[in-house]
Amino acid sequence: MVSEGRGRLFRRKDGKFLIYVPKDLAEDSMFPFKVSDSMFVKISFKLGDDKLLIERWPQQQEKQ
Repeated sequence: MVSEGRGRLFRRKDGKFLIYVPKDLAEDSMFPFKVSDSMFVKISFKLGDDKLLIERWPQQQEKQ
């Protein structure tokens, strides 16, 4: 079981930011998201903290 891995936050040439999640982590059977291609996620943080919180985007808001 893989419960952590070394990811990466980087800026593309077009100015967008991407977060890389290691393949072993994302394909682990206990990983909280089952993704075939892509999915929307909510990313948040608290001021003064050094952590990002990634949650499933509520389905009712996906269609907007």
